[in-house]
Amino acid sequence: MADLAVVSGARRELRDAPLLAAIRGEHPARPPVWFMRQAGRSLPEYRALRKGTEMLAACFTPELACEITLQPVRRYGVDAAILFSDIVVPLKAAGIGVEIVPGTGPVVAEPVRSAADVAALPTLEPEAVAPVAQAVRLLTAELGSGPSGIPLIGFAGAPFTCASYLVEGGPSRNHERTKALMHSDPDTWHALLDHLAEITLTFLRAQLAAGVDAVQLFDSWAGALSERDYRRFVLPHSARVLAGLADAGVPRIHFGVGTGELLGAMAEAGADVVGVDWRVPLDVAAGRIGPGRAVQGNLDPSVLFAGQDVVDAEVRRIMAEGRAAHGHVFNLGHGVLPETDPDVLSRVVELVHSL
Repeated sequence: MADLAVVSGARRELRDAPLLAAIRGEHPARPPVWFMRQAGRSLPEYRALRKGTEMLAACFTPELACEITLQPVRRYGVDAAILFSDIVVPLKAAGIGVEIVPGTGPVVAEPVRSAADVAALPTLEPEAVAPVAQAVRLLTAELGSGPSGIPLIGFAGAPFTCASYLVEGGPSRNHERTKALMHSDPDTWHALLDHLAEITLTFLRAQLAAGVDAVQLFDSWAGALSERDYRRFVLPHSARVLAGLADAGVPRIHFGVGTGELLGAMAEAGADVVGVDWRVPLDVAAGRIGPGRAVQGNLDPSVLFAGQDVVDAEVRRIMAEGRAAHGHVFNLGHGVLPETDPDVLSRVVELVHSL
């Protein structure tokens, strides 16, 4: 970790960037805004660039990942870029048999459901994600420094979400095999998440060493759990990841879907910013999260299809509710939907900045 601390001390000078100032609880010159899944999905230039290239191949091609990450920054004028990646990238890099099947999502060749399966899992060596680190270096050069520089957010899936894919063998509606394993064999479960926490740390440390200015730990499926089960089976491992990044000196964002009842526990995991989906108003969420942490969110992505008057009203409401928090980073409550009109997102950015 000493090497990481040295690298973080030599980062681009972006202290006055609106994103970083808002996270510190300050009042930047303009409210910061970026969008989850902004890198691609709805952009025609993304679809043209990705044509004929598989998702994971794009993630491991530095020049391609760099250009995809930059496209929404150019198009929308957002206040942060987020590294184009996927939750299963570090698993793939470690040598675990996983592919992203179009129309399905990540599919695991050999699901992990026993102590022997966990013991057989490979570790992740930093060299295996060298292409991702190279993409980060290309991006920091493009995004600049000083007053006009744009922060770059690193990205990784949280241990629980990675575990769910490994145990289920792919996406799951009910997570029945995952929950069965955690309850019936907690020792194997915790060994699995401990292993995945180490993979996640290695992946994020590589991004930090290459120069990202913040990190987001994304727990897609945590909302499937009760607070009791989250605290027992998930919180210690997410906390280990976030604590392992503390000395890098960059903001840590933690987000999950459907996690309104878990916000207090997620805040205890140690992030500086807690992302909130659209199900809980930001002023209510701020009360659950507690003092000293910023919130991120939380426009319902589906509202972007409702017409400009509705979108504008919702943006204004969310901006007002966000004032109850230590700091507020405007975002969607989940990712940009593929059919979203990019011009609507551009208007959201303009409106947020004007407020």
